Amino acid sequence: MNASMLSYILFSCLLLSVQAQNCTVRDIIRYTKYLLEESSVSCPCRETAVSSCTCLPIAEPGHELACFVEGTDHMLKNNISSKAVIARLNLSFQIQLGRNLCKSLARGDQCQYKTKGNVKEFLNKILRTYQTIHK
Repeated sequence: MNASMLSYILFSCLLLSVQAQNCTVRDIIRYTKYLLEESSVSCPCRETAVSSCTCLPIAEPGHELACFVEGTDHMLKNNISSKAVIARLNLSFQIQLGRNLCKSLARGDQCQYKTKGNVKEFLNKILRTYQTIHK
């Protein structure tokens, strides 16, 4: 193996490690803030109560991406406004989960949660999660 081949391999490894940390944080924060401004849904979400409130999973640490995919899927299916923005978020989460881009948010591909929240609580969870990464 010559020096140019070794440098190529090292450069490729460097690119892959940088790409593995690519969580497209800024776009997700921007889209989430937009949805929070648009959302007027602040109804209480109680798992035991029957209500018209949309209840979405509030992820346990390490399972955020799977829950974000599940929650945005649910939002798309239930005709919540701003479908184009929700679809972009959903696709971003699917890509990050599928390509294992945000390892700290995807220790598994199953959504694990102890509580559910309304749309605003769910969006705030997304926002806080990605703002923490962005720091």
